[in-house]
Amino acid sequence: MLSDRSRPVIEATLPVVAEHIGEIAKRFYAHLFGEHPQLFDGVFNRGNQAEGTQQVALAGSVAVFASALVKTPEEVPEQLLSRIAHKHASLGITPAQYDVVHEHLFWGIVDVLGDAVTPEVAAAWDEVYWLMAHALINQERGLYSARGVRPETVYRDWEVTEKVQETPDVVTFRLRRTDRRLVRTSLPGQYVTVQVPMPDGVRQPRQYSLTRADDGEHRQFSVKRVRGNGKPAGEVSNLLCDTVGVGDVVTMSAPFGDVVLDDSGRPVVFASAGVGITPMAGMLSHLRAADSDLPITLLHADLDEESFALRQQVLDDVRALPHASAHVWYERGPESTLSLDGVHDGQLDLDDVSLPDDATYYLCGPLPFMKAVRSALLERGVSPRDIQYEVFGPDLWQADLVSEPSPG
Repeated sequence: MLSDRSRPVIEATLPVVAEHIGEIAKRFYAHLFGEHPQLFDGVFNRGNQAEGTQQVALAGSVAVFASALVKTPEEVPEQLLSRIAHKHASLGITPAQYDVVHEHLFWGIVDVLGDAVTPEVAAAWDEVYWLMAHALINQERGLYSARGVRPETVYRDWEVTEKVQETPDVVTFRLRRTDRRLVRTSLPGQYVTVQVPMPDGVRQPRQYSLTRADDGEHRQFSVKRVRGNGKPAGEVSNLLCDTVGVGDVVTMSAPFGDVVLDDSGRPVVFASAGVGITPMAGMLSHLRAADSDLPITLLHADLDEESFALRQQVLDDVRALPHASAHVWYERGPESTLSLDGVHDGQLDLDDVSLPDDATYYLCGPLPFMKAVRSALLERGVSPRDIQYEVFGPDLWQADLVSEPSPG
């Protein structure tokens, strides 16, 4: 909880800090990497840094946390903290690294705001930082303990046993463990961080959803090749797709991620687009392994059948579940050779299907897709707390932290 001394200072300075937080984040990262370039080796995604998405995500999370301390002093934004903590744990972040971030973030604040950062202002924002940092450190400590790992043992080597070309742009890797250390089962919907050595010697981390339930010996994830299309191509995705094969060893973290199936026994609706099918595939695989009899509805949008990654696995799992159905929407026309409950033309439209009452919803896909589906669900009266979403990369939306207008 923010102290009575600091609260009025934060209230007074929050607008100016929020106005400049994007520039503060930009200067902070530049200064941080100037002093600690080794952080690009295994910790920070330099693709996100080049695109500026990490700066935007940091700026948004700090502003949201500070606003929450002022507006709802008895609460902290748990969903924001949980999402960040899981990402940090998958990277093996340590408490000592928060000291490094603190030093350079406050350098950025002073560099941008100058004399406006009085000792009183600095002390108040220092309190905000450490409230957020300690909350994250405590959550991350619990996550490491639950996985039976420490930051330095988050990663281990796995051997590739299968490599499957799912679509022209998506490859699935199936791996088995190479040692006898304890493997704790992943939760449905979680991801792993894959740490890949690049040609220049720098290890780059990327998160990939687990696309099949664990069996104690194997894990599976799928990678979409990021093509240039006017921007730099994905260095990690292309290297994995082009050069990693059966028999190669991949360094992979323990599973983390806060978007997981709940166990309330309610109907489940999955809504995905493109490679957003990957966490849904993992959840469906877990449901099949558990012989679930829940009502399950899969809604998936893609360009066409050829672009539908993991389609055979996903539909095999749907057909094996007694109360599951699958609908697809194809932008290039409603032609399909698959055994589906509905094939529709164009973009996903909830009006094309009947949805179960009192369901929980899981969304994954491009940000505009998830925004559109979420808005349509809210208009139907679905509560925001019954909608979870997974974002690949920095969370530039934070929909669970934004107050929504009442339906209608």
